[in-house]
Amino acid sequence: MSTLLILTIATVVIVLFFDYTNGFHDAANIVATIIASRAMTPIQAVMIVGTFEFLGPLLGGTAVANTIGKFVTLGDVAAVLSLAILISGLIGAIVWNLATWYFGIPSSSSHALVGGLIGAVVVSAGPDNVVWGFSQLLHGEMTGIMKVLAALILSPLIGFWVGFLVLRLMNIVLFAANPSANTGLRHAQFITAAGLAFSHGANDAQKSMGMLTLALLLGGFIPTFEVPFWVMLACAVAITLGILSGGWRIVRTLGFSIYRVRPIHALSSQLTSALVILTASAVGAPVSTTHVVGTSIMGIGASERPRAVRWKKAKDIAVTWMITIPGAALVAIQTFALVNLFIGKV
Repeated sequence: MSTLLILTIATVVIVLFFDYTNGFHDAANIVATIIASRAMTPIQAVMIVGTFEFLGPLLGGTAVANTIGKFVTLGDVAAVLSLAILISGLIGAIVWNLATWYFGIPSSSSHALVGGLIGAVVVSAGPDNVVWGFSQLLHGEMTGIMKVLAALILSPLIGFWVGFLVLRLMNIVLFAANPSANTGLRHAQFITAAGLAFSHGANDAQKSMGMLTLALLLGGFIPTFEVPFWVMLACAVAITLGILSGGWRIVRTLGFSIYRVRPIHALSSQLTSALVILTASAVGAPVSTTHVVGTSIMGIGASERPRAVRWKKAKDIAVTWMITIPGAALVAIQTFALVNLFIGKV
């Protein structure tokens, strides 16, 4: 087997493993409010979430995959080197995902992937091989890293304020309701949880679809950047398996450590997150489910009782978000040095 074929196979395997860790890491984002509000048992939550998580990548289109697969340009780089770069960037993201999962920190898999790829590309092929998007922005076009970062930065703000407004609206609608309304709110979460799981699959799995398609293109196995159906299916399976495995360490952080979540808060958070993420997926904007869910809970808490929000915990999470891109980039740079030694002077 040639070095190119071995690296292509290795890249495919690593992409799918990243997809798995993405689901594993983000499981808590989807089920945290469900469990905290006692709307479902863990088994019910896993069944609902797993089903709609699988459908998301298959029915959610490929707009996000196109964005992720095209913010680095490696067409003018030797195929072996370009695949080594992808492997290094992905490993940087995987290591960051596993480290933050271990410590129960809800960091962003999307930020980790972007940081890992930027670090590996810059140190190996140079900054010119990253589509930064600065010049295009001056002409009113959002592309490359600017589009990715804009989505990742704006989505938490949108999640916060939409969550804030949704809870205000819910309180108006349920103004005269008695405590028995909580039963209906818990039942309604079967729908909103399904929508959140679908939106997560539609957005997050597409990031892996973009990386896998890019690997096939660089390896010479497909002529143009077009996501094959088997890639969609493979990424859907991988992220669903990750969700079913569950990153339960993070459930306590999102479900209990930011604000005391009751049925009305859980329903509002799930509805907010699903709307924001589905909208982003439709326009090809890669967002962080972790960011959107976390900030929606903060917005809901701020809408009801700002003093009851554990802002210190929110600050700790925000700091983690800020260091994820440079942290994953550093891991990717170190990984590239090791990969370079392993496969020879690429």
